[in-house]
Amino acid sequence: MRRFIVALAAATCLTAAAQADLDVGDAAPDFTVQGFQAGEAVTLTLSDALANGPVVAFFFPAAFTGGCNAQAASFAEAIDQFEALGAQVIGLTAGNTDQLSEFSTQHCADAFPVFGVNDDIINGYESRMRPGGNWTGRITYVIDQDSTIAYHYADGSPYPHVDNSLAALREMAAAE
Repeated sequence: MRRFIVALAAATCLTAAAQADLDVGDAAPDFTVQGFQAGEAVTLTLSDALANGPVVAFFFPAAFTGGCNAQAASFAEAIDQFEALGAQVIGLTAGNTDQLSEFSTQHCADAFPVFGVNDDIINGYESRMRPGGNWTGRITYVIDQDSTIAYHYADGSPYPHVDNSLAALREMAAAE
């Protein structure tokens, strides 16, 4: 019975996140965040980053959890493909933000920055794991240089986010 309740709760969280995300064509809220890359403190303002190309912003629940470790590692392994498409990858979370320096080296392999987010960003990107919760859900946005959402994907599995984001970027490049 306990497994059923846990599975039901997880499905409810995923459904809420999938229904709550911003739509393609919506304006991406601008933000400035503090975080880490390769263990070093960094600051990022979305509008500044977009001046250099599209941004792939993936929200994840918490540093040093199984799925999040796998998702960060998957993005790190594919970073050359993202860069070849002119995109910058950033990770965003509200969970275990005190551990992001270490997480940026261990699971992000120094390949991209990870940032802690506040309620304004979580609400702006409709990325709260569940209503009233403090953690971010697992949702990825591809944000075009004109600050619009070009693609979004919400799913609890950490694995499809990389391939789906790369496919969206390739489609964007082909349309140019």
